[in-house]
Amino acid sequence: MNAHPALAADEAGQAALQEEARNVALRNTMRVQRIQDFIFHKVTLLFAASVLIVLVGIIISLAIGAAPAFREFGASFLVTNEWDPVNDKFGALIAITGTLVTSIIALLVAFPISFGIALFLTEICPAWLRRPMGMAVELLAGVPSIIYGMWGLFVFAPLFGDTIQPFLKKTLGVLPFIGPFFQGPTMGLGLLTAGLILAVMIIPFIASVMRDVFEIVPAVLKESAYGLGCTKWEVVRKIVLPYTRAGVVGGVMLGLGRALGETMAVTFVIGNANDIKLSLFSPGNSISSTLANEFAEASSQLHVSSLFALGLILFAITFIVLTAAKLMLVGMSRKEGVK
Repeated sequence: MNAHPALAADEAGQAALQEEARNVALRNTMRVQRIQDFIFHKVTLLFAASVLIVLVGIIISLAIGAAPAFREFGASFLVTNEWDPVNDKFGALIAITGTLVTSIIALLVAFPISFGIALFLTEICPAWLRRPMGMAVELLAGVPSIIYGMWGLFVFAPLFGDTIQPFLKKTLGVLPFIGPFFQGPTMGLGLLTAGLILAVMIIPFIASVMRDVFEIVPAVLKESAYGLGCTKWEVVRKIVLPYTRAGVVGGVMLGLGRALGETMAVTFVIGNANDIKLSLFSPGNSISSTLANEFAEASSQLHVSSLFALGLILFAITFIVLTAAKLMLVGMSRKEGVK
């Protein structure tokens, strides 16, 4: 009879030891997990911060390189249309104008076409054709820019100068207000050609993003609209577009960002002339094409600094565009909240 209390006490002691061992193991596991979470947090923070560090480093290096040009020319550097490496007289107006004009032309042409492609692939295209056409659009996005430039110079520019430019000159060139934009020699190269080549380049990017965001619209929303008797266009206008507005703007900004910074394709077809004329047929220059053409040959410190200043201006233009897009989205969200 006396053995039973001792056995019970022994079992209780073993149970207590096992419980303590489990508690120790649990505490050790939790300690390891906390260490892992701490390391994971700091590593991911480092990855995220590295992007900001690189961005700040780029801005600082551009600002340091551009400082001599801005000290020499001041704010007039932005509005001067003289670019004379021989006499060390530089102004950014020609390059800024060419960059903005070609990018605007590209966006005006690419946006409606990309929108139509994305809508066709997601709402209208037969199932058997959807995948091949989607892959074709993605393949176009992967074509190197220099290929577009060579195609533009040797194929598109001669055809454009022989047929399309004369037609535009005879039709749009005689109209009031817009006529001066479509007059002048029809050489095939120029701002309009560069803008159209850029449009061909950014269409796959914008169309791919739009297609992806259109596909995330819940099917039940579209089916409900169709059940109420809405047409495809009404479903797109009242259901798809409001649901995907942020993604659509993001796709457009992605395409515009590539158009603003594109180098080789523009350099091939823009004409590379340091001059500003009203006609879109005339040759011009952009910031990226100026950098590509002259950076390797720049000899004087002021010339190199002016090229750095152009790079800083291009960075600022891109930043302003992205900021404006973000503010536009915020304004849209607030209006939706008011309604």
